[in-house]
Formats: sequence, C-alpha cells, structure tokens
Amino acid sequence: MPKKKGPKPNLMYEHQIHHQGYRFILGMDEAGRGAWAGPLTVGAVCLPLDRPDLNKVLAGVRDSKVMTPRQRERTVEVVKDIALAWGVGSASNLEVDEVGINPATRIAMQRALTDAQERFPDFKPDCLFLDALIWPEMAAQIPQITIVDGDARSLTIAAASIVAKTWRDQFMRELDAELPHYSFGTHKGYGTGSHTAALKTYGISPLHRLTYAPVQRLRTTEET
Repeated sequence: MPKKKGPKPNLMYEHQIHHQGYRFILGMDEAGRGAWAGPLTVGAVCLPLDRPDLNKVLAGVRDSKVMTPRQRERTVEVVKDIALAWGVGSASNLEVDEVGINPATRIAMQRALTDAQERFPDFKPDCLFLDALIWPEMAAQIPQITIVDGDARSLTIAAASIVAKTWRDQFMRELDAELPHYSFGTHKGYGTGSHTAALKTYGISPLHRLTYAPVQRLRTTEET
C-alpha cells in the first residue's frame, strides 16, 4: 500500500540553482534500500527546466512511495518522454552484502549516471540533486546538492524515484518465473509476513541479502 499522499514536489530548488547558471541538473533517488532481497536501484533524471509547462506536464509526479503501481507505470513514461536524459543503475544483493548499503548505493549511482550518458551521448550534467545522500567520490567532478526528503520536495528527484521504483519492481516481478515460491513479484523483496513464511519454508535464495537482520537470523539458525 502506498503511503498517505504527501506534499507535492516542485521546482523551487531547481530554479534556485538554474538561476546560478546550472542548466543540466540530474536528480537521483534509490529504491530497494530496505528490501531483504534483490538489487538496490538508482534512477537518474534531468528535466527540461526551460520548458514553461513542465509543472503541468508532470503534475502527477510524486515521491514514488506515495503513488500506486498504476500511477507510477503511467507517470514513468511521461517522465522518460519529457526528460533531457534519464538512466538506471543497480547494485546486486551480493554487492550490498560485500560493501554495505551506502557504498552499494554509490555504486548504483555511478551506474545510473553512466547509463544516462550512454543513452544520451551528448548529455553532461553540471549539477546533481541527491536525496539525503552525499557522493564524495563525485564531488570534485560535479557539484551536488543534498536535499532531505528530496523525493517529496524536488520534482527532479521525485521523477528519479519513479524511474528507480518502476524499474526495480519490474525486475522483481520477472524473478517470479525463476523463484516462484518467494512471491517476489508481490512484495518486491521487502519484509512481509508472506516473505518471512517463504524464507522459513524454502530457506535463503541466491537473491537474499545475507547481512540483513531477518535473513541473517535465519541463516544463523540453519547453521546451528
């Protein structure tokens, strides 16, 4: 279930930075941070800030968590059609286990940036908008603005959150054919009663994050 409808993101932050001379602001946001299984995915979007009807065209854009699946699927196509550039990058559950969630997020951010530049070869961002994150490795190359609750405040970050969420949800749905017992297409790898029951019945799958407490507890029980 989506969360209660929150505030509508706007272009206030974008216009402030745009007036300082930055033209190509790339917003980034992640999906799957708290999931027990599957990848962590980052979406990246650059919007055409000079377009006068941008707010109207993207009126349905919100933080992806407060939108229904149908709303996200409909809106993501609008975002992709209007964006100057967009991309997606993921870090696998194995990478999350190996390096930790924050470094894995930065790996996915780099892949999302690379994907956007490969899809749009002439695109070069001159500023990054990040949702309550910092990207130290990129700070010397591209200026970055960190916005707390960015997906609820910045239209660019909210658009990126929709790209990330829809891509990851589709990926998890496709896993149902390979691992149908876990119902990944329903809970998308997050902690639910059915997911817990499947773990207890069928054990840990190759897609689970072994360092996450619910999975780790089951693993410890299996080994004793």
